[in-house]
Amino acid sequence: PQPAPSEACARQLLLQDWAPLGGGLRLPPSLSWNVLLLRRPLYRNLLRINIYEPAPPTGPTQRPLETLGNFRGWHIRTEMLHKDLSWTVKQQCVDLLAEGLWEELLDDEQPDITVMDWFEDSRLDACVYELHVWLLAADRRSVIAQHHAAPRTTGRGAPGCWVQVSHVFRHYGPGVRFVHFLHKSKNRMVPGGLQRTRVTDSSVSVQLRE
Repeated sequence: PQPAPSEACARQLLLQDWAPLGGGLRLPPSLSWNVLLLRRPLYRNLLRINIYEPAPPTGPTQRPLETLGNFRGWHIRTEMLHKDLSWTVKQQCVDLLAEGLWEELLDDEQPDITVMDWFEDSRLDACVYELHVWLLAADRRSVIAQHHAAPRTTGRGAPGCWVQVSHVFRHYGPGVRFVHFLHKSKNRMVPGGLQRTRVTDSSVSVQLRE
């Protein structure tokens, strides 16, 4: 293994990536630039998912979703609706401190927290996707900020195109320690089996703000 870089070298490497906004960052005594270099908590996807795994194929199938792709880290359940419709609900909670961020940064600097997702315009219903995100305090229950979206597509063009959904949390106030990310995708039971709305490239990331 290569020897760990010095603190000065680790700081320089990180600030090259984060410049010019990272120049004024001050670390707490419990955190070193070497640890920060290893974790790289800024500008990366903090969700536990392999975003390069191909999205589950569409078409009639009754196989469990977990067998159709890499969903390690997600809690998955099915929410039954009326008639032949249902939601697949996937969620996970990101521990920002465990990912390498620190309290002073979150409380004083309040960097942007960006959530992003892509869903398939499957045309299985008027609304085939929902996004729900909560910024939580240390107790994992107190909500500091939240965002909810249930986009409707226009219905124009060929079905199956991909639609991006995103939101940036800014000036959310002190105390944020967790990001609870939840999305829903619509399913419809047809004579040949279960058809799913695909979702891919989900992400939660933190960026320095001017």
